[in-house]
Amino acid sequence: MIFRNDRDRRTPVARATDRLYPLLPLRDIIVFPHMMVPLFVGREKSINALDEAMNHDKMILLAAQKKAKTNDPSEDDIHRVGTLSSVIQLLRLPDGTVKVLVECKRRARIKEYVPNERFFQVRVEETVDVIGDPVEIAALKRSVNETFEQYSKLNKRVPREMILSAMTLDDPSRLADTIVAHLNLKLEDKQELLELPDVGPRLEKLLQLMKAEIEILQVEKRIRTRVRKQMEKSQKEYYLNEQMRAIQKELGEKDEFKNEIQELEEKLKAKKLSAEAREKCEKEIRKLKMMSPMSAEATVVRNYVDWILSLPWDEGTEDKLDLEEAERILDSDHYGLEKIKERIVEYLAVQKLVERIKGPILCFVGPPGVGKTSLGKSIAKATGRSFVRLSLGGIRDEAEIRGHRRTYIGALPGKIIQSMKKAGSQNPVFLLDEIDKMSADFRGDPAAALLEVLDPEQNHAFNDHYLDMDYDLSRVMFITTANTLFSIPRPLQDRMEIIRLPGYTEIEKVQIAKQFLVPKQIEEHGLKPDDLEFTTPAVLRIIREYTKESGVRNLEREVGSISRKVARRVVREGHAQRDRVTPQAVPHFLGVPKFRFGVKEEHHEIGMSTGLAWTDVGGELLNTEVTIMPGKGKLTITGKLGDVMQESAQAAMSYVRTRATRLGLKPDFYQNIDLHIHVPEGAIPKDGPSAGITMATAITSALTRFPVRRDVAMTGEITLRGRVLPIGGLKEKVLAAHRGDIHTIIIPSENEKDLKDIPTSVLKNITVHLVGHVDEVLKLALIVDEPNHLFRDAPDDVADQIKVVAPPPPPPAAEIPAPAPVIEVTKH
Repeated sequence: MIFRNDRDRRTPVARATDRLYPLLPLRDIIVFPHMMVPLFVGREKSINALDEAMNHDKMILLAAQKKAKTNDPSEDDIHRVGTLSSVIQLLRLPDGTVKVLVECKRRARIKEYVPNERFFQVRVEETVDVIGDPVEIAALKRSVNETFEQYSKLNKRVPREMILSAMTLDDPSRLADTIVAHLNLKLEDKQELLELPDVGPRLEKLLQLMKAEIEILQVEKRIRTRVRKQMEKSQKEYYLNEQMRAIQKELGEKDEFKNEIQELEEKLKAKKLSAEAREKCEKEIRKLKMMSPMSAEATVVRNYVDWILSLPWDEGTEDKLDLEEAERILDSDHYGLEKIKERIVEYLAVQKLVERIKGPILCFVGPPGVGKTSLGKSIAKATGRSFVRLSLGGIRDEAEIRGHRRTYIGALPGKIIQSMKKAGSQNPVFLLDEIDKMSADFRGDPAAALLEVLDPEQNHAFNDHYLDMDYDLSRVMFITTANTLFSIPRPLQDRMEIIRLPGYTEIEKVQIAKQFLVPKQIEEHGLKPDDLEFTTPAVLRIIREYTKESGVRNLEREVGSISRKVARRVVREGHAQRDRVTPQAVPHFLGVPKFRFGVKEEHHEIGMSTGLAWTDVGGELLNTEVTIMPGKGKLTITGKLGDVMQESAQAAMSYVRTRATRLGLKPDFYQNIDLHIHVPEGAIPKDGPSAGITMATAITSALTRFPVRRDVAMTGEITLRGRVLPIGGLKEKVLAAHRGDIHTIIIPSENEKDLKDIPTSVLKNITVHLVGHVDEVLKLALIVDEPNHLFRDAPDDVADQIKVVAPPPPPPAAEIPAPAPVIEVTKH
């Protein structure tokens, strides 16, 4: 140490050296002289710096980074003051890092950086500690030792030996550096102490920081004491409560807990349970008697026993077995849906003959708004059973079905058991709504849990995780609803009886509106039957021009909108006037039409054909356009089509190329033209193979310049050999053609069996052509000058078998067509 007197002022002295030292940047640590520190080094530059030190005199400068997260620091990212240290031991680890033990010697300030690509190399000037007034230093030493002793009493992490060692140090600089290493200080404060060469200010700063830390430790001690007192208070309250219970027992006062146990025992005696459930209840009640009523476990046991006793184990409703009454109830609530009504009546008939049968598991699949959910209520009403509904939309946790185990805090049974408790009956009608909207994640797959619930061979012993015992679900009539089947796992589909609910026809929608929707809306809006009347043509116009759906939800909304406007008029003017809704008055109530009805082409077009498509909300007309341009044989397909539909377009083009000669085209016609196939409404995704013959017809029309009939719609998959394969969703597609005023449709011959599902009222105005080859489709769809001009070398039997049937005139828009029993089907 150096003392330089200038009257009462002492100044530090720096001793410059010309030596170069390697620099090791430190992260999250500040080292002081006289410390022995182990370090783990992983950065390449730092390892090179250690190697450089080991090759010379083992001296290295340790300086802290300003930001610890900087992986590749620059000169400005490192503090200018560090500690010159000696490497005592160096060990290379298998992962490439280096463990090094260093002994810190003395402070040093970086004078300049010397360029070196392998590591940081610096020229330093060593800082020599400067001692001020000896009396002042002695006073500061005493204060620091006393404060450190006080700090160590509050912070138990400081060993007692460290306090004794600090008191024996005579060097004030070493005292400050030794104590600061054991304080819980910020890195900025430690760096500030390292940069102070004058021992007096350094001791003053250390004393200030220790007192601040002591204040924090004292506050923490007060908080710990307060928490401990609160815990002791809770224990004291528990002890006093137990004493009060003992006093009440001696005085003969009411013991609520004992009475509660007696009440559970009485319920258990009166309840008819399975042998397993009774045994578990008796065991849990015996356990409950030995517990303290204030314990958390007692609450869990009480809830468990309550759940078991509240479930319907043997309670049930008696089925109504009057078949005529059941049919009357189903018909009064829903129009149509004959298959479902027939299935329910069949179940009741079997129930009447057999004492007990397993409950059916039905799955209603259909577009939104066709009455799947409301049908479940009608079935419960017709059979005389209680009704319970569980929505599965958005459920992604298997525990929602099976429940949680009792070991979890707040555990409850699954939704199945909860719904059975709500039903209060062992044989309710249980509706599982939107079964296709479930999903799975890391918590499990609820669809897998439903495999046991919906299996008649397993659900007599359904095991909920919370109850941990078998519960009989075999008498439950399970009904599930879905919009589509593709999102339901195949094993789950296999356990259910699938019943499809197709979209309603216009005739059915008119009847539903007249019989159900209009009376319901009139009543809900506070009107009288004499206040509002809907004519049949008006309802038909609402269906055609203001709704576009397979169900009747939007139709009900539009009827409700008209009812609200009439209600406003009734409030203002009274019931004297009667509003009669006619087709001409509909725009007055509902505004301009929202949809076009009968969207078929006004003229026969070249390169445009009309296809039939199936969607989640029913069938749709799907136009296909083809245009030809000069080019080099490129085929462009647009309209946001899926992979399957694009492959159908390529198959159609390949078929046309193979038939070029018979179509009157040159064999190499495609080499000088580009073809563009487009399906309008390009924002809507489309996919599926059923548009194959539609695309082949449009391509042929564009190439041969023969127009396509505007009143013909078609559907069918095409093969490279020209065969027409069967398709699905025929009923919805035929209904779409009926709504679009199409009177001739072409379908695969293998779909003839599906025509029986289509209402007679629809088929009476449509001519159906059954085809097995694309040649037959082109004969029917294209307008040619001569019947045999299209296929010049076609066999006579193919040309003779084609029968062109003139479609009947379209019905007037304001009338419902009268029923006619004639269905004309031309088979090829």
